[in-house]
Amino acid sequence: MNKDEYKKLVDQFTPKENKMRNAFVSFLVGGLIGFVGQVIVTIMTTSFEMELVEACSWLCIIIIFIASFLTSLGFFDNWVTKVKAGLIVPTTGFAHSITSAALDYKKEGMITGLGANFFKLAGSVLLYGIIAAFFLAIFGGIIYG
Repeated sequence: MNKDEYKKLVDQFTPKENKMRNAFVSFLVGGLIGFVGQVIVTIMTTSFEMELVEACSWLCIIIIFIASFLTSLGFFDNWVTKVKAGLIVPTTGFAHSITSAALDYKKEGMITGLGANFFKLAGSVLLYGIIAAFFLAIFGGIIYG
């Protein structure tokens, strides 16, 4: 069997994804997370008389906690396989990646386990986020400076 025959055989048995359905579900789930977040911010600003900036900070803490907690219970991975980018792209995905790496390597110890692997999944997000922020700051300084 050559490479072309093998590729055809693999393609034949690989399940096909419905990309439109995935995009629609991701849009709905991401929107639902945003809607719930806005409800929480509104409750904090009206009921607890918080400033908007403080309420948004608390919202980030709450979302990160919920995502990390659900990851530690094993629910988050199952939901990600169903809704894909709706959970991966927002802050919940970042919290999930850090928590899952911590859970995977906790048995290896604090230094060689957690310390060495804590940002294994999230490291690329941090790296490219910092690089993008650097160039956007320079670009913004040139335009508005």
